[in-house]
Amino acid sequence: MGLTEFIVHYATLIIEKTSYFGMGILMVMESMVFPVPSEGVMPFAGFLWYDGKLNFWLIVLASTVGSIIGSLISYFIGKYGGRPFVKKFGRYFLLNEHHLDQTENFFQKYGQKTIFISRFIPVVRHLISIPAGVGNMPLGKFCLYTVLGAGIWNAILTWAGFLLGKSWESIRKYSEMIDYAILVLILVGIAYLIYRRKRNLPSTIFPPKKE
Repeated sequence: MGLTEFIVHYATLIIEKTSYFGMGILMVMESMVFPVPSEGVMPFAGFLWYDGKLNFWLIVLASTVGSIIGSLISYFIGKYGGRPFVKKFGRYFLLNEHHLDQTENFFQKYGQKTIFISRFIPVVRHLISIPAGVGNMPLGKFCLYTVLGAGIWNAILTWAGFLLGKSWESIRKYSEMIDYAILVLILVGIAYLIYRRKRNLPSTIFPPKKE
């Protein structure tokens, strides 16, 4: 059993035993630097909805509350700890400065709306709240974008789990493929920017600021 399968296995057990509370705790972890995949948590909640054991709206509420709590913790870690925190403790959560570099580049490219977009992107969603804190993003906007992005993402995964019923686990396999494809595109984009800067070529993505 790989690490992801191990985490998903115990995450589903937690939800089965503790219902909405356990789901909220898992989403707190998912929104921080812990390697808890929402693709392995929320579809199972959708299956429990399909099985008549949970309510859709309570699932979305519990998971989104967990997401905003975890994101706020990361936001304040970024505000008061930032890169030194990831450098010192990131290895315990399978994260490193390279992951933070990717996330910071993504945040700088797309600005504050990144907080919304990142909920749908692997690796980035675990870390995006840290550069938001480092950059002193207004807390109100941060909470709004986080709630919207996390709420939509959690609802989509829950609904997909409901539609697939007992085959809910297949969502994780397909979503992981999409996740990896998106991550590759992000890495290619970052590599392209680095290449252009090293060659001192004009960038159409980051044009020079006018004085």
